[in-house]
Amino acid sequence: MEDSEDVLRERYEGVVALQDVDAKKAIAGFRDILSEDHGGAEGLSRFQEWSLYNLCDLYSRLEDKDSLVQLLKDTRPLFGKLPKAKTAKIVRTVIDSMAKIPNTTDAYMALCNEYIEWCITERRAFLRQRIQTRLANLYLSCGKFQQGLKLLAELQSEVKKLDDKQLLVEIFLIESRVHHALLNLPKAKSSLTAARSVSNSIYVGPLLQAEIDMQGGILNADEKDFRTAYSYFFEAFEGFVPLHDPRAKDCLKYMLLSKIMNSQGDEVPTILNGKNAISFTGPEIESMRAVAKAYKDRSLHEFDSIKEKYKEQIVNDSLVARHLKDLQGNLLEQNLIRIIEPYSRVEIAQVAKLIDLPLPMVETKLSQMILDKKFLGILDQGTGELVVFDEPARDDTYDASLNVVASMSNVVDSLFRRTEHLEA
Repeated sequence: MEDSEDVLRERYEGVVALQDVDAKKAIAGFRDILSEDHGGAEGLSRFQEWSLYNLCDLYSRLEDKDSLVQLLKDTRPLFGKLPKAKTAKIVRTVIDSMAKIPNTTDAYMALCNEYIEWCITERRAFLRQRIQTRLANLYLSCGKFQQGLKLLAELQSEVKKLDDKQLLVEIFLIESRVHHALLNLPKAKSSLTAARSVSNSIYVGPLLQAEIDMQGGILNADEKDFRTAYSYFFEAFEGFVPLHDPRAKDCLKYMLLSKIMNSQGDEVPTILNGKNAISFTGPEIESMRAVAKAYKDRSLHEFDSIKEKYKEQIVNDSLVARHLKDLQGNLLEQNLIRIIEPYSRVEIAQVAKLIDLPLPMVETKLSQMILDKKFLGILDQGTGELVVFDEPARDDTYDASLNVVASMSNVVDSLFRRTEHLEA
């Protein structure tokens, strides 16, 4: 028997109230609403459509990938009756819900490929391009960078002809991430610049704008411009917080990292007490607080213990691990220079003892510092000593001679020009 609109609304609202109480009953209720034949020409009523989206959310929360795939298969017969825009929204919602479930890479990739083929068969170019964009992002997360770049290049040329600027921004942004993962910083910057250029001519949603800002911060951090990187991370953080996006915590962590790398670790407590940041806690934030303290104390052993304690938050985050390695190296150099400063000749073993680090590590670092001209000296392997030279006194005679020659050249040129005027 056909339900009226009011009855369907009441049933829908009753099932929605069950979502947080009993997920299984809610799923069964949404399934019942979805299976009803409401007699409309559009294939689905609005309450059935909303039930489908709620089912996607519940299956995602329960990490039930098989039910998500089956839901899309059950709904596919209705796609012929539905408007194309609504079909695209349903497919994208299911695919995005699958992406939220951990350890479903293979199933997610298979689902994307299956519906790309379906879109090609049904001539749904708009939907196909968006699924391919998600597939390219999946290739990035799986480390299949060349496949991702190839797919993005094909999409780029196709989308440019259609002048779909919103999708083009997403494509350029993903391309920038792929190049960054391949450590190709110039191309990553070029793609991000292209994304920004296109985004300036259209309205970009707050989520996409925050993603662009976050990528800008990452690239500036890799260029050692931590002041600019902090600004971008701050903008991205402000964009993610209202959307309750989990990447907000990553941006806050990178903001703190930028301050530490810029020798402004004292500002870390102030940032954490800010209006939006005060609600964020956890090991990611505590790891940066501990790093700021270790850098202030100039303690290399604290750095090692922090890396061990917060391994997941530091070592497993490539951006943080890369920059903290540089920070630890700089701190080691500063400590070594402070130790050897009073000496003109000192045993390397004594330096290692004073800094409390293994002798081979100290010897390697000293030789690297000499090659980098951080100080003048040599390592005497015969005696196991470091010989430090004084900075040579600068002789200004050569510079003065060059200035005299340059001045004489200007005088001669001036006289030559005057001679030409007299002859004329």
